Amino acid sequence: MDGPLHERVAADLRRRISSGELPVGAAVPSESRLCEQWGASRGPIRQALATLRAEGLIGGGRGRPPVVRSRTMPQPFETFLSFSRWAAQMGRTPGQRTLEIARRPAPAEAADALRVEEGEPVVQLLRLRLLDGVPAMIERTTFTWAAGRLLFDFDCDRGSVFAYLSGRGVDLSRARHVIDAIVADEGDAALLTVAAGSALLRERRSTFSADGVPVEYSDDRYRPDLVSFTIDNAQHAHPALARGNPGDPARAAGP
Repeated sequence: MDGPLHERVAADLRRRISSGELPVGAAVPSESRLCEQWGASRGPIRQALATLRAEGLIGGGRGRPPVVRSRTMPQPFETFLSFSRWAAQMGRTPGQRTLEIARRPAPAEAADALRVEEGEPVVQLLRLRLLDGVPAMIERTTFTWAAGRLLFDFDCDRGSVFAYLSGRGVDLSRARHVIDAIVADEGDAALLTVAAGSALLRERRSTFSADGVPVEYSDDRYRPDLVSFTIDNAQHAHPALARGNPGDPARAAGP
């Protein structure tokens, strides 16, 4: 990983926390030990630890050694949109199988979400997303033609679609998420290797440009034994949505 030393130290500690190498309640390596490991002065080490404190991953201080408080990784906006970035940040190996990408007439639900006429050309993408080789999520995404046509020049099995589109100048500035539960039909069950009728988590996401123009609509279905969602809120802050592993310590807090 490139970048300033304090960012590399923080990233390594995040990886060790998310993988369970440093479990919740464990002491974080001392400043002197980290200085020795990285061949660094105390300045960047302290900056890295301060970053993890601000993220809520570690606690302690005032003469007490820091300890791991949470395994739930903080997620900036672009990381939540990208399954690949999220999985890598959690220390997991992301994967994907593109099952279909095609230009189609917009169906009614997607047309409403994208604010286009029903039957107008759109690009639909069907992918199976994997965690450490295990099917974890079915992604059914519809893009406006202007954005989606760029994907015909991209191998969707080789990386993050959102990172690619952002790199091509597509404005993906904000999103709305609706999360509910559904049961797996036979098609979903076969793809996710679960029994038909099993409970699935569904996230329906609409993504917009900075000026509010819809770019993408997705219906994503997750295995709840592999992926969970956490909402953090406080009296004077907007709620923050995070995707995580089931069994992670809960971070949600109410007013």
